Amino acid sequence: MQTKTREYIDFWVKNSIHAAEQYETPGASQDVNELVGRLIEGTRGQGISQKAMEKEVGDLTGYVRNMLMTANKVEMDRRN
Repeated sequence: MQTKTREYIDFWVKNSIHAAEQYETPGASQDVNELVGRLIEGTRGQGISQKAMEKEVGDLTGYVRNMLMTANKVEMDRRN
């Protein structure tokens, strides 16, 4: 059974991390630090600490960077 923390992180990733828009159209933020800040800010209202998130996924910056890289790779592969 997933913890509340893991459920929130998974929900946030699904709804907040998106591949870069193609063809120079405005798209989702690709700034990892901005995304990490948004994740931390969102958990405050849920009663989830940064420490609890790090216990679930390790380094938040590295985790968000990896999720973003994965989303971008999936999109690139889809287009090819």
